Amino acid sequence: MTADERELRELRSAVREFLEAKSPEEAVRKLMESEPRFDTAVWAQAADQLRLPGLAIPEEYGGDGFGLVELGVVLEETGRALLCAPLFSTVVLAAQALLASGDREACARHLPGIAAGRTTAALAVAEDSGSWDPALISARAQPDGDGGWRIGGGKCFVIDGTTADLLLVVARTVAGPSLFAVDRQAPGLVAEPMETLDATRAMARLTLDAVPAVLVGAEGAAGRVMARVLDIASVGLAAEQAGGARRCLEASAEYARTRYQFGRPIGSFQAVKHKCADMLVQVELAEASAREAARLAAEDSPEFPVAAAVAHACCSRAYVFAAAENIQVHGGIGFTWEHPAHLYFRRAKSSQLLFGGPAVYHERLLDRLGI
Repeated sequence: MTADERELRELRSAVREFLEAKSPEEAVRKLMESEPRFDTAVWAQAADQLRLPGLAIPEEYGGDGFGLVELGVVLEETGRALLCAPLFSTVVLAAQALLASGDREACARHLPGIAAGRTTAALAVAEDSGSWDPALISARAQPDGDGGWRIGGGKCFVIDGTTADLLLVVARTVAGPSLFAVDRQAPGLVAEPMETLDATRAMARLTLDAVPAVLVGAEGAAGRVMARVLDIASVGLAAEQAGGARRCLEASAEYARTRYQFGRPIGSFQAVKHKCADMLVQVELAEASAREAARLAAEDSPEFPVAAAVAHACCSRAYVFAAAENIQVHGGIGFTWEHPAHLYFRRAKSSQLLFGGPAVYHERLLDRLGI
């Protein structure tokens, strides 16, 4: 085992131990019915003890300077535990959007707070259609005459949009889709929670009525920024999906060993064996694709965009499959509200649809391949 592999294993062990203590099923069920939908004390501990918010933020902005490989390990574990926290919205989406914008002033203003865990952030792109394509954005930004901007329009499916201190909003200007920073307390901004399939991932609907905003990066550059962010976010989501799929496999295997019917464990029946074997194949493929994409990102490989699209498609399919089979292996109890199997299926299905669904991410793969 290399030193790097040993460090990754130690990171995984530390994060899993933390999540087993702070994000058991009882905590997840309590938070998914509360507002805010995360425990601020646990988030502070994750920042202070494990430095999770700053893991993938450059050192010059107060972070630890690691990349997608290390962040992928963390996301596999948070996906496994169904952690209710603004990690994905803040670190994977918003922080990466700031970095991709190339706006050093905006990064210096916002990233140190994110890295320290003091600032949570959200990226607002999709509207009523749910599309993350900047070309379909209808929200508009107009100069206010004093060097600033005013945004009007609406946003949907904004992860952690009701609690984020900082909102990064994609809006259209005469130059094209652009990225703007909006303070949570800005006048004219209304954030309402949305009721979605997956209650463990909080989403919001934003209404912006001439909301004051600050341009981030170059005007009209949000298309390029979002292409980069979607590649990174797809790999982060893939890691989270792979972790959830692995947990479904573990739960199925454990139940198959301990549940007896007709005097023998159900895992001895061929039909159950086949289900678990098929799940194992899907999970192993998901983990391999997510980790390979993260490795290519760390190497700044030109193959990364293709690998990111492959990981997204592979892990989306694997998680939905594993979550559905987990319910089948558990039989009648797996269909009940009291059993956690449905929580993983809801997360799997909503994650599959998060960036547009299978048709969209297959098109993205073809685009990355240049077909």
